[in-house]
Amino acid sequence: MRNDTLGWGGIARLGLVQMALGAIVVLTTSTLNRVMVVELALPALLPGLLVGVHYAMQGLRPRMGFGSDVGGRRTPWIVGGMATLAVGGVGAAGATVLMGTNVALGIVAAVLAFMVIGVGVSACGTSLLVLLAKRVAPDRRAAAATIVWLMMIMGFAITAGVAGTLLDPYSPARLVAVTASVSAIAVVVTLVALYRLEGHGRAAVAEPDGTKPRFSEALKQVWSEPAARQFTVFVFVSMLAYSAQDLILEPFAGSVYGFTPGESTQLSGVQHGGALVGMLLAALAGREIRGRRIGTLRGWTIGGCIASALALLGLAWAGITDGAWPLKATVAMLGAANGAFAIAAIASMMRLAGEGRASREGVRMGLWGAAQAIAFGVGGLAGAVASDVARWALGAPGPAYASVFALEAGLFVVAAVLAARIGRSRAGEFRIDPAEPLRTGAAIGDYRVAGAGQR
Repeated sequence: MRNDTLGWGGIARLGLVQMALGAIVVLTTSTLNRVMVVELALPALLPGLLVGVHYAMQGLRPRMGFGSDVGGRRTPWIVGGMATLAVGGVGAAGATVLMGTNVALGIVAAVLAFMVIGVGVSACGTSLLVLLAKRVAPDRRAAAATIVWLMMIMGFAITAGVAGTLLDPYSPARLVAVTASVSAIAVVVTLVALYRLEGHGRAAVAEPDGTKPRFSEALKQVWSEPAARQFTVFVFVSMLAYSAQDLILEPFAGSVYGFTPGESTQLSGVQHGGALVGMLLAALAGREIRGRRIGTLRGWTIGGCIASALALLGLAWAGITDGAWPLKATVAMLGAANGAFAIAAIASMMRLAGEGRASREGVRMGLWGAAQAIAFGVGGLAGAVASDVARWALGAPGPAYASVFALEAGLFVVAAVLAARIGRSRAGEFRIDPAEPLRTGAAIGDYRVAGAGQR
């Protein structure tokens, strides 16, 4: 194991950065959403489209990752990304206030601000994951992913609670002040958390002719790696299935089970609670307890996808039978399965980022991050549209929602098959097996090529 491997304290420090990122994001995607729809009485479609702009900009993640590969250090990109995100967050709050007096100009300003937010998230989030991937020991990756993501969720919860208190009584000036304060604190926390954490970096490996690598060539090289390409497809399909139920679960509970708005909101709490349990369980993936290994990352990933599919089929059955099915238990199972699969997939992502051609970790992580962001942006909208189309075609809400849940279950089954295929190779191709632990003492970031005899 390398002597610069991060301990639990270092992992927690990176978790603080992820918490800071989550604090700004939750204000822009949740609080501003509410202000636009409620206080300003604008169509709910508007904040939805703005969030879509933020996701679309994350298609830049591979380019951001390449930039950190070339520089050899991730810290400047994390700090720069957080500062950019902070500027975008304050700009989004200002644009929301502007909508109160000039809707058209405010919308234009908001589009620009959410573009900046997407750039900031891309730069900060991609390099943060690469730093985790390169500096966390293999047997700690699942636990590290759990810690970092739980801290991000804490950032959501703490910011939502504190900001919600400070925003009452609401005023436009108070909205901008609270957003600016949260953004400033996030930047300061990032600077303190990263202080002397990374150390000296390593410059990117030059091309065979000695020239500086180009992004287009780097992206082509990564896409030519079978495992990287397979994992990109897996991330897109699994996250499409993961996000497609976000906008329809609460309407389903109201339409089929007769839940009140308060009861359906509590149902989301049940789902998040299940996700927390699943994340904590997945943190044990690959670790040994009393001499027995608790599964593998591949096993937890595949199992999480299959369990998610089963839970969604339960929801589909609930729709067909007009609510004659234990809803809360099924939603809790769905949350636990989603949480376990997500943590195992992230830990596998951390592992795979360092495999293949040298100095391409950022491009790989950026490629997968872009696939995830695009899937999230498409998935939420697709789930809502599909439920409306199905209701129009079938004429009843229960069967309509059931058809969408069944479709999502099918996507999770496809994702499980894709996850099982990652790492299978022929002679001469990269062999990356998430189920096979690294050799004891192997350096994080070693590049192993099956059949090619190279490193």
